[in-house]
Amino acid sequence: MKKYFLLLVTLIGLNQVMNAQEDNYLWLEEIDSQKSLEFVNAQNKATLEELTAEDDYQSMFDNSLAIYNSSEKLVYPAILGDFAYSFWQDKNHVRGIWRRSSLESYTSGNPVWETLLDLDELSKKEGKKWVYKGSNGLYPDYNRFLIQLSNGGGDAVFIKEFDVNKKQFIENGFSIDDTKGGVNYVDENTLVVASDFGEGTVTTSGYPRQVKLWKRGTLLKDAQLIYEGETTDVGTWGFVFRDGSQAYTMITQASTFFTNRNFVWHNNKAIFLDIPDDAMPSNILNNQFIIQLKSDWSVNSKTYKTGALISLNFTELLKGNKEIQLIIEPDEFSSITQVSTTKNKLLISLLTNVKSELYIYSFNNEKWSSEKVNAPDFGSIYIAGTNELSDDYFFEFTNFTTPSTMYFADASKNTFETYKSLPAYFDGSKYEIQQHKAKSKDGTMVPYFMVSAKGMKYDGSNPTLIYAYGGYEISEIPYYASTIGVSWLDKGGVYVVANIRGGGEYGPKWHQDGMKEKRQNVFDDLYGVTEDLISRKVSSPKHLGIMGGSNGGLLVGVAFTQRPDLYNAVVCQVPLLDMQRFNKLLAGASWIGEYGNPDIPEEWEYLKKYSPYHNLKKGIDYPEVFFVTSTRDDRVHPGHARKMVAKMNDMGYKTYYYENTEGGHAGSSTNDQRAKSHALKFSYLLKKLK
Repeated sequence: MKKYFLLLVTLIGLNQVMNAQEDNYLWLEEIDSQKSLEFVNAQNKATLEELTAEDDYQSMFDNSLAIYNSSEKLVYPAILGDFAYSFWQDKNHVRGIWRRSSLESYTSGNPVWETLLDLDELSKKEGKKWVYKGSNGLYPDYNRFLIQLSNGGGDAVFIKEFDVNKKQFIENGFSIDDTKGGVNYVDENTLVVASDFGEGTVTTSGYPRQVKLWKRGTLLKDAQLIYEGETTDVGTWGFVFRDGSQAYTMITQASTFFTNRNFVWHNNKAIFLDIPDDAMPSNILNNQFIIQLKSDWSVNSKTYKTGALISLNFTELLKGNKEIQLIIEPDEFSSITQVSTTKNKLLISLLTNVKSELYIYSFNNEKWSSEKVNAPDFGSIYIAGTNELSDDYFFEFTNFTTPSTMYFADASKNTFETYKSLPAYFDGSKYEIQQHKAKSKDGTMVPYFMVSAKGMKYDGSNPTLIYAYGGYEISEIPYYASTIGVSWLDKGGVYVVANIRGGGEYGPKWHQDGMKEKRQNVFDDLYGVTEDLISRKVSSPKHLGIMGGSNGGLLVGVAFTQRPDLYNAVVCQVPLLDMQRFNKLLAGASWIGEYGNPDIPEEWEYLKKYSPYHNLKKGIDYPEVFFVTSTRDDRVHPGHARKMVAKMNDMGYKTYYYENTEGGHAGSSTNDQRAKSHALKFSYLLKKLK
């Protein structure tokens, strides 16, 4: 048996070597090699020369930059102690400032901001391209923070301790270099840390597999190890849940992207929490441990359904007992998009037929009760900020044509008032929003939104852009399309958002029906929406384009290789395209739970059927695709886009390509870079589809 196993491993290894030898473009995976960068520069030059010469390029750049730099943007507050904190970028703060306002000043609607950290000054001083990636504060006074900064915008961050009263980094304070882990304060002198602690302490996905408690004044290498996951896991992290003044140090071991083993560090040991591996812990409120189920859970002679939000008595759970309360059980056309807490209340944003509703839940007499917030409808609601010391909170309402509005609310009274609205960047009254459903190949009805001019002619000639994602249970919901309004709608375009499977619009099952061997459903859903637009004479293939990023980049990459007859323009952003090697590049191994493992022959069988890189053929009438990526993307390797372009070019196909030298997976770090990328993409779309 052992000999057979070794022979099998050898054969698989030889097969992988042979496949690697057949790939003539592996050299483009060398991110910063001279040869790779010469290729990138040549592609960039050709694309920039052509697209920046388009008539609308400069106006779209100027208009989008003005929107990105506008002083009228909504400020999403992190309410901590007596202050509201925010990060801000504009034309005078290119890399941005981290700032705060007194809570009283902020809630008045006229905040007076105090700059704490100027990233432009710091970048100039240190010769780095610093990008702000967030912060964690020290409860309850929040006079110290752990600031996360990325050099160039990648996921890996430098973490340094900062004194907000002195407005400076703390000399000899806590500091960690270049990590994809994370840190949280347990108390003033203790951190829970997940990081790369040296050889053998990261997973094959590049994330930490050890969690430690680090005491102030000691070396990180001497920190106390409290949990260690497996090398083959996605990663293991530590964090802190707060229930009022009570803090719990939590540990999550992610075996896959969608499964976790959860622990709490209690009485100097890691206590396993006996909940389903695919459940998603959310918060602890009034000793109720709140989790969302991703599959049915039968316990205590009762079954709680997939998608339900439930709570467990936390102190009893630590003893191994399960005292469970049902909070909400969405139906087949609903899903929970956000769960937040105030001091005493639970806030839930619920998506019903891809439109948001907001609810307040209270826990009294061992039962949950709810009230609906009378918020605006036919749009999206985002809980924008909560206060752990009161029941005040902020929420935002938005849809495609109505400027986003933030509201200041009181969960204890179920009241709210307008706080601030965005200005109208385009005349939304000229457009209408419709919601339709299209039939996919297997008969599933797939919802989509369409934004178009009132009185539009249904003659098949309208330039139409479809945006979709279709993965990781991420829902695509209405939002105020300010830059799309000025660059696309106002130029005669139709904008469509497709709510295809793989997303979370209809709950966990909607996602699960697009995973692994079922992934063709995702692509068929997109084709169903496209064909519905054609059959209703909204547009035609000559005038149809698609756009997607990351997993959405894979989606549109598959679409133009499987159905080149449907589209005349494709914007493929920070994409996965080589599905044979995705698990070997950067964080790719962490996505096996979504796509499958190409190193397992039966799983490669379904992956190779759609892998865009492997399904390119000569002599096909492909659209001239525009690929966009970033040199500093340390999540999805830029080699995916580079190799696809090189292979297509060598087959004789024209492509467009733009690789920003920084920006990480977001593609851009500054507003100027965002405006440039936006103007390039929409210049391309107008060129191809009008």
